Amino acid sequence: MHSTIYYCYDAYCGWCYGFSPVIKKLAEEYKSKISFEVLSGGMIPKENARHISSIASYIQGAYKQVEEMTGVKFGDDYLWHIFNPEQSDWFQHSEKSAVALCIFKERYPGQQVAFAADLQYALHYEGRDLTDDEAYRHLLSKYNIQEEDFYVKLNSEEYLEKAKYEFALCRQLQATSFPQVLIQVAEHKFYLLAKGYTDYEALKSRIDSVLAEAV
Repeated sequence: MHSTIYYCYDAYCGWCYGFSPVIKKLAEEYKSKISFEVLSGGMIPKENARHISSIASYIQGAYKQVEEMTGVKFGDDYLWHIFNPEQSDWFQHSEKSAVALCIFKERYPGQQVAFAADLQYALHYEGRDLTDDEAYRHLLSKYNIQEEDFYVKLNSEEYLEKAKYEFALCRQLQATSFPQVLIQVAEHKFYLLAKGYTDYEALKSRIDSVLAEAV
């Protein structure tokens, strides 16, 4: 059986944003040996959508920790909402960004890690509101996706169900926090590679040892 890495993430997870360069590098390095599947975890259900003010004070401290440990930078347009929450109109939830990923994966299964990273960059660096349909328009031309088709799917019940299936799958894989990375080497054989931010060297050595054992 061909091995598959499952990357359980959420577009709204700051640590996943910090982890993006690591998982992108690994996906590029192992693309001929391993399939990479990104699963949205549904960290903030739509029914629990919350105004940015409810977590802004936490993020004011946490984002610096992510920057220091991972080397990513959070953009000024994102941080404006974090430091001016009373002026922000952001009510965050994970649903729409998860639907967007499902649409994209169907079209470009081999580029889902890159697209997930682009969604995170759009939020955490460019300060785009991922609950707004317009937040995705700039990525459609980048990936040559037809706008009308994308927006019909983005607001369809069918693709919402696909996203909710991923949320359920993450729960089944016991991914209760993000990022989480697992590798499947046989039908019922999964290994947990990372729970929380893990650097490239550590993750690469874990992948190599699992692959060596699975031969």
